Amino acid sequence: MRWINIRPERIAGGVLGTVSRLYHYLTDWNDARRPMPPPLRIIGGLGFLVMVGTVLLMLPGVGAERPLTFNEALFTATSALSVTGLSIIVPSQDLTIYGQLLLLLLIQIGGVGFMVVAVVTFWILGRKVSLPQRLALSDSLGLLMPGAIISLTRRVMLTVLAIEAVGAVLLWLHWYDDLGPGRAVLYAVFHAVSAFCNAGFDLFSGLPEYPQGTPNDTGTMLILGGLIFLGGLGIPVLSDLLGWRGNHRLTLHTRITLIVVITLICAGGLGLFVAEHGENGVLYDEPWWRQLVLAFFQSISARTAGFAGIQPFDQITYASQLLLTVLMFIGAAPASMGGGITTGTFAVLVLTLWGYAQGLPSAQIGGRSIAPLMIRKASAVLTISLFVVLLASWLILLTHNVGIHLVVFEVISAFATCGLSLNFTGQLNPFGQYVIIFVMFWGRLGALTVVVALAQLRTHQLVEYPEENILIG
Repeated sequence: MRWINIRPERIAGGVLGTVSRLYHYLTDWNDARRPMPPPLRIIGGLGFLVMVGTVLLMLPGVGAERPLTFNEALFTATSALSVTGLSIIVPSQDLTIYGQLLLLLLIQIGGVGFMVVAVVTFWILGRKVSLPQRLALSDSLGLLMPGAIISLTRRVMLTVLAIEAVGAVLLWLHWYDDLGPGRAVLYAVFHAVSAFCNAGFDLFSGLPEYPQGTPNDTGTMLILGGLIFLGGLGIPVLSDLLGWRGNHRLTLHTRITLIVVITLICAGGLGLFVAEHGENGVLYDEPWWRQLVLAFFQSISARTAGFAGIQPFDQITYASQLLLTVLMFIGAAPASMGGGITTGTFAVLVLTLWGYAQGLPSAQIGGRSIAPLMIRKASAVLTISLFVVLLASWLILLTHNVGIHLVVFEVISAFATCGLSLNFTGQLNPFGQYVIIFVMFWGRLGALTVVVALAQLRTHQLVEYPEENILIG
């Protein structure tokens, strides 16, 4: 068949060309009268890419023994572009090498973001990027500098590719003896991109020689953990760290992000060590230093990436499941490769509660006050996120006779675009698969992006009403 001989570079070129055309359509839509709001552009772009990815994954030559069904392709495309990692197929068994390369491309596009890939494509083609397009890109990256956004985007892309390249080289050197030179190249590149983009897809699961999936030796854990950590910091933080020299002072956002991320990693790692250290824990037979390595890696991975360092993962204690659920729900930094309510939202809520307990007029940190608007946004993100998680969990429980802990863990993993699972993904019926697809899509965009986009579909009259008190607490 002709489709069997599709070359990966043609797939990549076709996808990038489609992205470029879509970006031009979305950003130029009705510019003369009313430009499309940035949130709508991001939603439309991601939705269209999911459809393109679904069609490409259904092509003959992508599936190993048969073409993927629509549900399989849609679920896989959404999971890859939302950098989640949940899957109802086994990539090592169900995809050909072309299918695996296509999956890798979708993960990369989903990780750096549709807007970034589209603008870089425009730059390569020598096309001018208009002001509305710059504003959309700036909104996507969480950076308030549309004037310099193009040069910054190029620098960020080069940095991302450089980090992934270094990670791939380290993994290739580490896996060379076990996988052989050729196979080690594919596996090193795939897992370096999957780790940095916090996707969690792997090519080891399903292989007879790797019954537990991704190797959890110390070298692999350190390399993957470093890539996951950097990918979860977010583009604003990476941009700030790149310019950190001399008298340049890190922004408050960067400092808060680093403090929260390191605190969560340490708290999660120690908590998992305690929960799995005992006789009933999965790590009971491991040396204490290996227990620490695996526990801290799992703490890093749980917030967004989804690689299972503690194996067998589905046998972890209930205490570990609860701790991982909290870490997943909090997630990664804003404008990063991960999801969740984000460390920024978590920090604002904690600081607000602390300020309220201290009787302060506002939330304060580092000699700065947090704006009331930020507090309202953080509260909205938390409320909406809890509603989405509870609704999705309830819908799945209606159609699946399983324990609530399995469902809640799966839904929060999808919402946080994490990808960890207690072996429940394969048990989902079609309705459950569609619920998880929706949650993954929502989780990648973020609560405020979706709500603001829906609100901007209609006009509002700014009317202020008299205040009234209600009883709370």
